[in-house]
Amino acid sequence: MQFGIFTVGDVTMDPTTGRTPTEHERITATIEIAKKAEEVGLDVFATGEHHNPPFAAPANPPVLLAHLAAVTQRIILSTSTTLITTNDPVRLAEDYAYLQHLAEGRIDLMMGRGNTGPVYPWFGQDIRKGLELAIENYALLRQLWDQDVVDWQGNFRTPLHGFTSTPRPLDGVAPFVWHGSIRTPEIAEQAAFYGDGFFHNNIFWPISHTKSMVEFYRQRFEHHGHGPAHRAIVGLGGQVFMHKNSQEAVRQFRPYFDNAPVYGHGPSLEDFTEQTPLTVGSPQQVIDRYATMRDHMGDYQRQLFLIDHAGLPLATVLDQIDMLGSEVIPVLRQELSQGRPADVPDAPTHASRVAAAGGAHDSTVYAGADSVTGQV
Repeated sequence: MQFGIFTVGDVTMDPTTGRTPTEHERITATIEIAKKAEEVGLDVFATGEHHNPPFAAPANPPVLLAHLAAVTQRIILSTSTTLITTNDPVRLAEDYAYLQHLAEGRIDLMMGRGNTGPVYPWFGQDIRKGLELAIENYALLRQLWDQDVVDWQGNFRTPLHGFTSTPRPLDGVAPFVWHGSIRTPEIAEQAAFYGDGFFHNNIFWPISHTKSMVEFYRQRFEHHGHGPAHRAIVGLGGQVFMHKNSQEAVRQFRPYFDNAPVYGHGPSLEDFTEQTPLTVGSPQQVIDRYATMRDHMGDYQRQLFLIDHAGLPLATVLDQIDMLGSEVIPVLRQELSQGRPADVPDAPTHASRVAAAGGAHDSTVYAGADSVTGQV
């Protein structure tokens, strides 16, 4: 099972100091957070995609992830949303295949529609067509990765005639794709149809809702012939804030919860932690909470935590990652491995996908009668 962290890149005032970081500070902090995640033994670092304040998450995630690939060695680099609705699938195919080469395969991506409605007209699209865009654009992306030469016509972009997306996927195997959705069964259906992963970012939702979405995905995964429901590839989101003393954890986190726009100034901290996976307390309380997730969702493959939000300063975030890596994840790895059926797959990696495909092969496509390289 993979454990990691994801960021939404919010630029939020620290309510304890009244200071808001600059975009530059937030961006450089993100790099330090990813490096710390690898240092403490986490498996995944993921970034969101945003195009507007108050976020400093990359508008083009491959830019950040390519840099992180150069300053890390082992950790898987992912998106915690790639906007499949407002990005051109041709550009996505090219950018993420290129990133795959730069990162030596240490990447995957999570498709989503995003949570910022105005992003649609910013990129010339209609939010009322959101689901249709998600379905058509992803179908084209898959075709661009799976076929060397593509002829295609759809409703939302100009046709393609004899088009080859370059570079071709590393070792002939495209990046693994998760489909992220909070409340849309059609996206769970899309993930199941292709046999891809389904990621439910349940940070604002009760466990009963998450369970129903995951169960629906599992049923449809089996219906589409990809194997038994318990072998479907599931990922979950989560949120934690820890201190060795649980009362101190609550005391320290309360001003951030009470003031951060992301929480909407709605339920109290106590109500929110009861109704959602947000866990504020000791490392053992986090272990106890997340060790029970499989009781509701079945055995799953990826657990990501939101750590660096709501204005928390970088030093605090790094301390949280230290605790996560040293006190929480080793215990969760052990507990969630006990009783796990042998036929439940691990989260896909580039190496496992290459092996499943029968081994690596060079997928370079040379132009016919190429006057540049001399290839014919």
